[in-house]
Amino acid sequence: MLYLTDDTGLLPFFLPLGIIGFYRYLWYLIKVCAWMIYKPVRPREKPTYRSDRDVTIVVPTIDAGEEFKIAARSWLACNPKQVIIITEEKMQGPLEQLASEIDPIRISVLTVPKPNKRNQMVTGVNATTTEILVFADDDAIWKPTMLEYILACFEDLKMGGVGTSQTVHAVDPAGKQTVWEVLAGFRLSIRNVEVAASTHIDGGVCCLSGRTAAYRTLILKDPAFQYGFQNDLWLDKYPLNSGDDKYLTRWMVSHGWNTYVQVCQEAELYSTFKNNWRFLRQVLRWTRNTWRSDFRSLFTERYIWHRHPYVAFTMVDKIFNPITLLSGPILVMIFLVEQATDKTNAKSPLPPWNIIISYICWLMLTRALKLSPHFFRRPLDIIYVPAWLLFNYYFAIMKIYALFTLHVTSWGSVVLLIGTTALLIAAMTTAATATATATRIAKVGSG
Repeated sequence: MLYLTDDTGLLPFFLPLGIIGFYRYLWYLIKVCAWMIYKPVRPREKPTYRSDRDVTIVVPTIDAGEEFKIAARSWLACNPKQVIIITEEKMQGPLEQLASEIDPIRISVLTVPKPNKRNQMVTGVNATTTEILVFADDDAIWKPTMLEYILACFEDLKMGGVGTSQTVHAVDPAGKQTVWEVLAGFRLSIRNVEVAASTHIDGGVCCLSGRTAAYRTLILKDPAFQYGFQNDLWLDKYPLNSGDDKYLTRWMVSHGWNTYVQVCQEAELYSTFKNNWRFLRQVLRWTRNTWRSDFRSLFTERYIWHRHPYVAFTMVDKIFNPITLLSGPILVMIFLVEQATDKTNAKSPLPPWNIIISYICWLMLTRALKLSPHFFRRPLDIIYVPAWLLFNYYFAIMKIYALFTLHVTSWGSVVLLIGTTALLIAAMTTAATATATATRIAKVGSG
């Protein structure tokens, strides 16, 4: 490639791209090495905390479906002292009936006047009497060893919050995953590597995922925490309902508490994801939450810089991810145009489709290598690497879109739907334009 770019005078363009590529793969190698060295905290023979005495599970929800029943039974298999469900008033009856079917003694149902996740969580916190509180999504399915491994981390008296590793639970009862669920699985596999690496390197994590996370109850009963949590505004103007897990993680960092993520089979939870295009709406909401939280961590609160410098660096790295990802295909297109229009080059130019296909194959190979931990568990998912490649570029465009729409704080709305649709149209238009350009270049090159 250096030989070709030198012929067309494009070395100044491609050398920075090569340096960026070297940096990104070196950075990934560091993550993988840290992930391989990482060790979860193992339970003691005589633990300080016992689940049947010291753990309350708090579940904010407005659902009472079959998935909830499966999840609730998995929580009770871990033998907590109590499960508190907080819901809106119209769902009280169905959820109380569900509780009576499963375990009316250990499951209780509380209500709030209006559904609001953060208010529901605080209601659950104030009703908790145990030392450890675990927030769980209503579709989070646990293994029987989950609480045992979570509690092991709290042997450290400075431990404030503990997270877990995750994998996808198929919506289909037969266990077959759609392409959207496979993409979610790819994201979780990469996340598991990243959180294990950051936990090992400096003990930090970008976010203790709200799907399941445990905290010391005394931290969450602090009136200062509850006020800030329930009155969280973006730019002092837009109220935030989602992003609760980001707020909790930042609170741990800013108030001197340690965090840990148990990345192991014993502490792995199964969670469902949208099995259709609505998965993209979830990703858009999560991306906005990440932008807001990372900006606050890096530039407003700034505790992350001295407490967890590695995590801070990963946040900065993610800010530039869309630019570095999109710069590759843009520079390749520039090279193709220059090669086709340069009449001074004595050597025969490479066929455009040769370059395009080679570049696409290289991208799929490198993406597959990054997903190798996932393929050890689900090798047949390798057929979805092309879809993952397309999703990566869509995600890069979406991150830029999300950056300019951070004022949209609704959980799920028409605005969100319109935004996602606009992104899909933009991605398809970009793909069509690139294809048309490549076709014209091929004709010029052959002529």
